[in-house]
Amino acid sequence: MPFSEFTDYLSLEKKYSAHTVKAYLNDLETFAQYAKTEHNCEGIDDIPYSIIRSWIVMLVEQGINNRSINRKVSSLKSYYKFLLKTGQIELTPLVRHKALKVSRKLQVPFSEREIDDVLELLKQAEGFEGNRNRLIVELFYTTGMRRAELVNLKCTDVSLAQGTLKVLGKRNKERIIPLLPAVVKSIEGYLNEREQLETIKDPSYLLLSSRGVKIYETLVYRVINTYFSKASEKVKKSPHILRHSFATHLLNEGADLNAVKELLGHSSLASTQVYTHNSIAQLKEVYRNSHPRNTK
Repeated sequence: MPFSEFTDYLSLEKKYSAHTVKAYLNDLETFAQYAKTEHNCEGIDDIPYSIIRSWIVMLVEQGINNRSINRKVSSLKSYYKFLLKTGQIELTPLVRHKALKVSRKLQVPFSEREIDDVLELLKQAEGFEGNRNRLIVELFYTTGMRRAELVNLKCTDVSLAQGTLKVLGKRNKERIIPLLPAVVKSIEGYLNEREQLETIKDPSYLLLSSRGVKIYETLVYRVINTYFSKASEKVKKSPHILRHSFATHLLNEGADLNAVKELLGHSSLASTQVYTHNSIAQLKEVYRNSHPRNTK
C-alpha cells in the first residue's frame, strides 16, 4: 500500500476511527489516480501545486460542492504535513492554498413538540423492533451521542444500577453520560425483548437487528427518518439533527455551555458554540420578559 505509513500514523498516533482513515485514503488514492492519468505522475509526494489546482478545478466542473472539495484537499494537506513531520519533504505544495468559500449551513433542530409526537408514536410500537426503535430515538435525544457511537455501544457500557452510559467517542475518547430514569426503563424493556430473539450473533453489542447482528448506520438513519417524517416537515431528518436538538434544547433551558460540551464529547468549546445560535430567540424572549426597562 503506497500510503501505509500515513495509514499507521492516522490510526495509531492520531487515533482516528477506521471510517475516518478510509475517507482520507480514498481522497489520496483518487487524487493519485488523477495525477497519474492526467499528468503522468507516478506518485504525489513531490508534486507541484499547479496539478492540485487543476484537480480542484476538475472537481468544481463536475459539480462537487465546495465543502466536499475542501474536505478532499484537507486530506491532502494532512498527508503533506505528515511528510514534512517525517522529513520526507521540505515544503508542502499546499503552503499557500486557500480553502474555497462555503455558505454556512443552518442546522434546524426538531422542536420539542415534534420529538414528543415521535415518542408518542413509538409508544404504540410493540415487539423487539418497536422497543429497539424507541430506545434509539430516546438515546439520541437524551444523550446527544453520535450515530457511530450508538451503533458501537456494548452491553457492558450500560450501568442500569448507576444510571450511566459509557460512550467511546472520536479518537477513542471515553465519556460517561447520565441516563434519565425513563431511558433506564426503556433499556430494561428492550433487553427483555432482546432475550427472546431466536439467534444472537453479536451478543456483546447492545443494539441488534432482528437477525441478532449488530445494527448498522443505514438502519439507524432509516429509523430516524421514517418516524420523524410522520411528525416533522423539516427537509433534513437524521440522527445528527437529533444530536443538534439535544444540545439546543439543553441550552434553551439554561444549561451551562461547558456541561453541554462534555456531554457531546467535543474537544473544544468552539465546536459546541455552533449550537448557541438557536438559543438566541429564547434569550430574546427572556430578555423582553425580564428586563425592567421593557415596560417603560
